[in-house]
Amino acid sequence: MKIIPIAVLEDNYSYILIDDKTKEAAVIDPVEPIKILNVISQTGAKLSSVFVTHHHWDHSGGNIELVAKKPGLAVYGADARIPEINYVCKDHENFTLGSLEITPLHTPCHTKGHVCYYVVDPATNEKAVFTGDTLFVAGIGKFFEGDARDMYRILFHVITKLPDDTWVYCGHEYTKQNLKFAMTLEPHNDHLLTKWAWCQDKTITVPSTIGQEKLYNPFLRVNEQTLQLIAGKTDPVEVLHTIREMKNSFQ
Repeated sequence: MKIIPIAVLEDNYSYILIDDKTKEAAVIDPVEPIKILNVISQTGAKLSSVFVTHHHWDHSGGNIELVAKKPGLAVYGADARIPEINYVCKDHENFTLGSLEITPLHTPCHTKGHVCYYVVDPATNEKAVFTGDTLFVAGIGKFFEGDARDMYRILFHVITKLPDDTWVYCGHEYTKQNLKFAMTLEPHNDHLLTKWAWCQDKTITVPSTIGQEKLYNPFLRVNEQTLQLIAGKTDPVEVLHTIREMKNSFQ
């Protein structure tokens, strides 16, 4: 499979996913349709599908224009608030894009209808997950329509159950700010310091991997004693809540 990140709006990402075998393509969160269609036209791929992670405007706001320009697209999602949705994803109900296997993972917290899309290429065994505003590089999304218990379940019973070598393609370029915050919590974490040094000259910092995120993303490390001491809690759900509140006020 081929994945092309496209920087859109101020700090969002859209993605083009192409099946190498059939040249069938999907776009993930195509908020700037013209930009995306221009890139697709250079690949020789045929756009058939739209995968929408959630209904927020900066992710689904291009759907109407895109469908108008490309009638007949399959628009996947799990929230009636998504414009032009015509395929409602059920949790773990697989479908295909060409030869690629797609598994929608329901991850309700940032929004009630948030979905992450897990993709496997059977030909190469490559794996990727499009996490929208659930998981970022070194961070997570805000709990607009859920709470820390919801997010804990998502992170530890869904996201981190994926193989460690799964590429993570998130919905925003927030990496430097996320790492800055993480370093205030774990200033001696070598994995964190290495990632910070690596990203200094990068404008696009995706993808990371699930395995990498476990080493430096503080929200995936709430079972670590260092973070429990900072939060003053031992229950990992409470630690997650406390660290999220700290991040909300971090400048």
